[in-house]
Amino acid sequence: MASAALSHSLFSPMTPHSSICHTKLQLCAAVPPTVFTRNFISLSRSSAPRNPTNFVAYCSLESPESSSEVVPIEKKYEAFPTVMDINQIREILPHRFPFLLVDRVIEYNPGVSAVAIKNVTINDNFFPGHFPERPIMPGVLMVEAMAQVGGLVMLQPEVGGSRENFFFAGIDKVRFRKPVIAGDTLVMRMTLVKLQKRFGVAKMEGKSYVGGDLVCEGEFLMAMGSE
Repeated sequence: MASAALSHSLFSPMTPHSSICHTKLQLCAAVPPTVFTRNFISLSRSSAPRNPTNFVAYCSLESPESSSEVVPIEKKYEAFPTVMDINQIREILPHRFPFLLVDRVIEYNPGVSAVAIKNVTINDNFFPGHFPERPIMPGVLMVEAMAQVGGLVMLQPEVGGSRENFFFAGIDKVRFRKPVIAGDTLVMRMTLVKLQKRFGVAKMEGKSYVGGDLVCEGEFLMAMGSE
């Protein structure tokens, strides 16, 4: 790093009776290697005894800046942004406990796309039976959670979706890549691919991630109606 100082200590321990030459050079990392080489040779010639002596160089990348306070792990990671909280989600989606599977919206483009999260905890009511010894979120509930994010995209006045008449009509090409377990945060992105207002049908593409790894993907078909 350009701000770090490189500390070099030069010793001549090859002959027991020779005096120890201990010189510290504070060099900025931005100094070209040729300059350091030239200064090193000059220093070696001026400080060395008349008899040839081998020198050993010890290099350290430590600097006063490296002793700064270490940030605790609980302060290193920022929380997901809140574009829409659970109360706003409840105003749009008709789902309620235990089937409301969206906790927060972190990106939102009405009628286009949305990114939301589901905090998967051991207290979720499906874990006692799926499975008692190995809690894994059921794949069908991952698909349902993604469909609910799709509902947040489509249940908007400008799109024409109706809360009272909006249905999950079909899925295609669904793949489960990795298991989702208690303690994971499921990040779901739903994007509108095609909208046929005349027939009240919307085709969407969905992908879910945990820690940046794709865990589920598929194509979704939504059926819309008017009030």
